[in-house]
Amino acid sequence: MVLPFKHEPFTDFTVESNISEFKSALEKVQGELGQEYPLIINGEKIYTDDKLSSYNPADKSQLIGKVSKATKEHVDQAMDSALEAFKTWSSWTAAERADVLYKAAAIVRRRKHEFSAWLVYDAGKPWNQADGDTAEGIDFMEYYARQMVELEKGKEINDRANEQNTYFYQAMGPGVTIPPWNFAFAIVAGTTVGPIVAGNPVLLKPSENTPVIAYKLAEVLEEAGLPKGVLNFVPGDPAEIGDYLVDHKDTHFINFTGSRATGTRIMERAAKVQEGQTFLKRVVAEMGGKDTIIVDKDADLDLAADSIVNSAFGFSGQKCSACSRAVIHEDVYDEVLEKSIALTEKLIRVGNPADKNVYMGAVVNQKQFDKIKEYIEIGKNEGQLAFGGETDDAKGYFVHPTIFKDVDPEARIMQEEIFGPVVGFAKASNFDELLEIANNTEYGLTGAVISNNRSHLNKARYSFNVGNLYFNRGCTAAIVGYHPFGGFKMSGTDSKAGGPDYLQHFLEAKMVSETF
Repeated sequence: MVLPFKHEPFTDFTVESNISEFKSALEKVQGELGQEYPLIINGEKIYTDDKLSSYNPADKSQLIGKVSKATKEHVDQAMDSALEAFKTWSSWTAAERADVLYKAAAIVRRRKHEFSAWLVYDAGKPWNQADGDTAEGIDFMEYYARQMVELEKGKEINDRANEQNTYFYQAMGPGVTIPPWNFAFAIVAGTTVGPIVAGNPVLLKPSENTPVIAYKLAEVLEEAGLPKGVLNFVPGDPAEIGDYLVDHKDTHFINFTGSRATGTRIMERAAKVQEGQTFLKRVVAEMGGKDTIIVDKDADLDLAADSIVNSAFGFSGQKCSACSRAVIHEDVYDEVLEKSIALTEKLIRVGNPADKNVYMGAVVNQKQFDKIKEYIEIGKNEGQLAFGGETDDAKGYFVHPTIFKDVDPEARIMQEEIFGPVVGFAKASNFDELLEIANNTEYGLTGAVISNNRSHLNKARYSFNVGNLYFNRGCTAAIVGYHPFGGFKMSGTDSKAGGPDYLQHFLEAKMVSETF
């Protein structure tokens, strides 16, 4: 008997036994650092001379692992394997495919701290963030398994006299998953197992920043009984194989999470029909955000400060949902700013999460560090530095929480995605102006409104133009099955990951009518 979906609980790190168990997991993983990992094509492990090297963002000298790099020839081999696997995998019942995901979720659940420890090292995640990442990956496997069992039943449509009509879903064919580094287990898991449980083999090209934890997912799915060829693990240089994966004539879908620039490039390339291609490719793209928390004059100001600080600085602001804009009614602006600075000062400690439980670790790599540092310098000319601004890349890529005040809503730091622990404060004179500023970017992913004015909340419900809108809480931390995730405008295709419509992106609806 399969139980109803239930969100995987988070670990309470105020409990001493949990702390001790997590430290043991960190020690175990530390003993496994520096290993080499292969490609996986048709169930075969293939080692190549050319490798991707992953280093701890908080300790640049610490090698996490070396992962073999795929070439275009490997992509062709993987696609041939996927096409062959599709013939049988697509014929499995939804319940049979779901069983593989249930088993995989159970394996990860038993080894939860171990997977989170890999995230600490491979992605630089603090303990709480790593634990949430692993829990979300488990949730994706459990939730999508149940959703596919329901979808297999099809949808009810009408019959006529002497005519029976059925409406059902079937798998599309092989596709490509290109996940990001910031949720290096959760999004990798969700974007991979969603298409797979729908009956489609996947070529997985993980981020070159976090390939080791992605390989661990592939191992788990193999252990859970996933047939060879259904998941082919093909990490590599985006410049070498990225376009090739997207352009391939047998790629039925591209499931992408990442930057706006890469997402729009994929959309453009996928639209071109290649020689030998007999279908239109489907693109699912989640492409980032520039997310705003509105604070009304009639609001709980302590809640406002807590929402802004945790949404802005959780995982060093390296979330597409992170709050990088706080737009506050002028009557309470100074008080919310003061409370936010005080809370940041009290709450946030920066350090290496492999050494101890800290609030913020390092940002992912030198490129991101340099980008964020440059935006901090830009911010000093566009507003007033109210808190933080320190950076240090001597040992790791550390950027301290940074708050700018009195920033023009049209300023670059209020319009461009920084993807770091930087938040700009702006003020407005009324609720309409607060909403107008919140909507003035090209993105439309998440947003939040802190207010006790019901008419204002009702107005925001339909006028705040984002895919995920939260009232009286922060704008991050969507939970699978509770907060289906995806945005409007240049934030992507509004795929609503972790929701009841997601798997339909990887299925073809079919109608059969029989006359008697």
